[in-house]
Amino acid sequence: MNEQQLQHIDPSKFRFVNEDEKLHDKKFEDKPIGFFKDAWIRFRKSRAAVIAAVIILFIVIFSIVAPFTVRGYDQSFMVTTYSKNPPRITLWRDLGHKTGYMSRSFSARSLMKALSTGVGALDYTGDEMVSFEQAMDSNYMPILEITNEATTIGADKAEVTTYTADIETYLEVGFIYKSIEQKELSDILAWEKEHGKHILYPLVANNEYCMDATDANFWYMTDAKGNPLNYNAKGTKLVKIKEYDPSIVLLDNYKRDADGNPIYYEYTGGGTTETAQYKIRVLYVNYYEYLYGHEPNYIMGTDAQGRDLMLRLAGGIRLSLLIAVIVSIVNFIIGALYGSTEGYYGGAVDLIMERISDILSGVPFIVVATLFQIHLAKKVGAVPSLLFAYFTTGWIGTAATVRTQFYRFKNQEYVMAARTLGAKDRRIIWKHIFPNALGTIITSAALVIPRAINEESMLSYLGIVKLGSAQKTSLGTLLSDASTIWTNYPHLLFFPALTLSLLMICFNLFGNGLRDAFNPALRGTE
Repeated sequence: MNEQQLQHIDPSKFRFVNEDEKLHDKKFEDKPIGFFKDAWIRFRKSRAAVIAAVIILFIVIFSIVAPFTVRGYDQSFMVTTYSKNPPRITLWRDLGHKTGYMSRSFSARSLMKALSTGVGALDYTGDEMVSFEQAMDSNYMPILEITNEATTIGADKAEVTTYTADIETYLEVGFIYKSIEQKELSDILAWEKEHGKHILYPLVANNEYCMDATDANFWYMTDAKGNPLNYNAKGTKLVKIKEYDPSIVLLDNYKRDADGNPIYYEYTGGGTTETAQYKIRVLYVNYYEYLYGHEPNYIMGTDAQGRDLMLRLAGGIRLSLLIAVIVSIVNFIIGALYGSTEGYYGGAVDLIMERISDILSGVPFIVVATLFQIHLAKKVGAVPSLLFAYFTTGWIGTAATVRTQFYRFKNQEYVMAARTLGAKDRRIIWKHIFPNALGTIITSAALVIPRAINEESMLSYLGIVKLGSAQKTSLGTLLSDASTIWTNYPHLLFFPALTLSLLMICFNLFGNGLRDAFNPALRGTE
């Protein structure tokens, strides 16, 4: 401001003050922000990284909490009768929605057999004369809805009618034969009385009207090809039913005593009143409830062995994440020590150590892992041998990153000033250089986790690493188990593939967020 401009300022706008006089009461204070608090502030501003962190946290919580949401069994629990079944949620069914079902094509004969399961569950004595239409509203009816009917010309130029229907696979099992001891028979009878549900159903007569004596669902009269039989309009002889009609009433083929009463169990041998053997025919869905105290309820369905897929998935997530986190921590420590030594000292030290890294990095990881599995897995187990394979070469990438960062920062002015003031190498490395490289190093370490999960899944999928058993599994093992049957049972592939994809994407976004958060060049920026 020049002298001419000063002459135009109104003096009344100013006043003199004493040196110690306060012009206002407000204090301006600038509190220092810590390194990690500043990093957290910047991390929160990355929406993608925050969302990724939330998804990762949700997956981790799911893997921990899932085992506590089921009653009475763990991931090794297996019911082979319900193998490869789709998700079934009883609460969803109670709200009036279809669950645990698949859409299939049926011939008239196979459709009537499926419908007969629901009819047989209602016709407990064989005297109810329940039609297909009347049984459709039963909770035991596996056919939930007939969605389509089509007529085609068969190979013999005759018209063939096919049906498309939604069938609940858990009810499709229907009836099965069991051989039990007398004590269990008494327990079943007591359970039926207490719960008001039927487990025991009449045995089927093994005669000319029974197509297959081993199939407990052929409880009705059939011909040799499995076509249902019923009396003709005159009631004079049995004729086969070729076409489906909702009003059809099946004729039972139950075993009966001399008075015409159905026989529900028969003695097959044995000794005492406790161990005597009896043959029974049970409605399996009720027998399952008797055995385990609840209806079949599999939120993600069952795998090929009949295990709860949700528990298997939770166990696979825990194992895969545990391996990845251990690998990330160990490789971070080894890589940081190795890379900082290379980058700080340089020269001959760097040259020798780099050649060692080059030799190790020249060996493909899959070869290292395979060799460890062949020669070490039998002694220490599959998981420890896999970890040893990771520790052998997994730290090379982190070491290279640390080395690069040390070459970048070791000749900076603040490092030279510290060296001039007499700081020792250890202090310069860990106090002055390492914190400035921390953002890149942490990002590198965080990205080791998805890479380790991906490599473990690949090795398990290919069968190189055997992580599948009754007690444990991994994401790769679940994918491998579903690889040959997923077209018919898509839920076996969908849930593990979705989880693995989310982990890959989210850990990469999370790592990028950490990189920006710990970047010292961005400290204090908005």
